[in-house]
Amino acid sequence: MDRRQLTENIRRKGSMLCVGLDTDIKKIPQHLLRTENPIFEFNRAIVDATAPYCVAYKPNLAFYESLGVEGWNALELTLRYIREKYPDQFIIADAKRGDIGNTSELYARSFFEHLDVDAITVAPYMGRDSVTPFLGYKGKWVILLALTSNKGSADFQLIRDADGMPLFEHVMRTSSEWAGPDEMMYVVGATQGSMFSEIRRIAPQSFLLVPGVGAQGGSLEEVCRYGLTDDCGLIVNSSRGIIYASQGEDFAEAAGAAASELRDQMAEILRQRGIC
Repeated sequence: MDRRQLTENIRRKGSMLCVGLDTDIKKIPQHLLRTENPIFEFNRAIVDATAPYCVAYKPNLAFYESLGVEGWNALELTLRYIREKYPDQFIIADAKRGDIGNTSELYARSFFEHLDVDAITVAPYMGRDSVTPFLGYKGKWVILLALTSNKGSADFQLIRDADGMPLFEHVMRTSSEWAGPDEMMYVVGATQGSMFSEIRRIAPQSFLLVPGVGAQGGSLEEVCRYGLTDDCGLIVNSSRGIIYASQGEDFAEAAGAAASELRDQMAEILRQRGIC
């Protein structure tokens, strides 16, 4: 999916919402455990309930890999279901890959050719040759970790060099030489708040994937105040606050209601900014 298609979906739906499919077998409703594939059945119900309100889905690979073959099978079934029933959805593999070149080439082949996702999160620590194998796939995106929402982000990302430039800024400025804003996005956590104004100074046109709204305490209003661009430029993720809105048999209905409420907040902000 290219940038034009993504922004058209955002405007049409009045939404920049990404639903994180962080599906934990220990947290899904108990009645689903009696089904043949509980993870897939949970995901399918969540997707059906939330698809009208979001523009993207983001399965976190750890939740599937932890279950071995069964988890990977559930992931493939989920991705196929979204692709076939909701082809306008942007699919992000939250895999945080990044290794030496030949290994990254195989990771890219796995996610872009086999699983056919639209984007993959990539860790930049190993530099250019670990990232560039993911680039060059038509309509596919690299989402590079830049300034994350976890407490430990300050351990490295905010370290400043002799000129006062923080490491995350080095990452963003250097990586912008590898690909433009139609092929590379950045992860910036919602908990970073007003730092979004600094991010926009560094990357004024890039899309940002923003985790941390909801359960992690990030403010949607603050993110949008500092981070919106003329064509939105934000994909805002919510995982636990939506998919675990209820652990009863009404889990899908509750997830749909939570997604709808967040979408309505987004639509109002986007209307105020003249984006939709």
